Amino acid sequence: MREPMKNIAKAEVLVLKDQVAYQEGQVVSRTLAQNDAVSVTLFSFDKDEEISTHESGGDALVTCLDGVGKITIDGTAYLLHEGESIVMPAGHPHAVYGEEQFKMLLTVIF
Repeated sequence: MREPMKNIAKAEVLVLKDQVAYQEGQVVSRTLAQNDAVSVTLFSFDKDEEISTHESGGDALVTCLDGVGKITIDGTAYLLHEGESIVMPAGHPHAVYGEEQFKMLLTVIF
């Protein structure tokens, strides 16, 4: 049996961006689900904080919940604002940078 969602209230209306706090000089993550098929994680980035270039074994959907983030895929930078999303394709180098303070929901499908 796959592990259920965790670290989040159930049967309750939530504001996702309020479920992860900003911390000065840090990237903060809160894993909501993790198994061999899917990973769902909330992130907050302080301004100028980043996850450096790497690749993923699954397609990764980023949805901006707050602020402005810079998503770089195959060397091309995209600015993501609240309510916008982008897919970082599996096997392609990508990075995430807090252009300002930035919160995102990351959903990876393996």
